[in-house]
Amino acid sequence: MSIIATIMNTTTGRPIQKMKFGRMPKPWASFNLETGELVQAERVDVGKPAPGKFIAPVEVWVTPKSDD
Repeated sequence: MSIIATIMNTTTGRPIQKMKFGRMPKPWASFNLETGELVQAERVDVGKPAPGKFIAPVEVWVTPKSDD
């Protein structure tokens, strides 16, 4: 089962992009954004599913070097 996470910017608090992971990302995981920039996950937050839903929202917080 794949995990679809929202990649969040720690400096602005805004979402950067959505990304699909094969399994739950670890807080120290490194990956490339759509822009090609290599970032490291600083924090992974898992929320509560909406009532009647199974999928919980996942947010991965990163600090990109270049601000868009």
